[in-house]
Amino acid sequence: MFVGLLIISNIGATKLIAFGPLITDGGAFLFPLVYIAGDVISEVYGFKAARKAILLGFGIVQIGLSLKSHDPSQRANGFLTLAGGVIITFAREILNLITGG
Repeated sequence: MFVGLLIISNIGATKLIAFGPLITDGGAFLFPLVYIAGDVISEVYGFKAARKAILLGFGIVQIGLSLKSHDPSQRANGFLTLAGGVIITFAREILNLITGG
């Protein structure tokens, strides 16, 4: 569940959502669910299991980023679309894991 939420929130982070005059990315609503899932895993199964889930999610998304398209223009556009949201999101996640926050 944690990995699925992480992947969905990273994809949602690249999509814009408009609520009247407020425009934000989809990750603003989905990413807190990842934190809640991480906290539940940590409380129920312990910090070691939470760390494994976070690293598993990080690894799966990195594997997804490493998949290459046969068309170089699609590869560049896809990487630029995903890299912005994914790298920032995972940097936050890893910093959160390191600092324990």
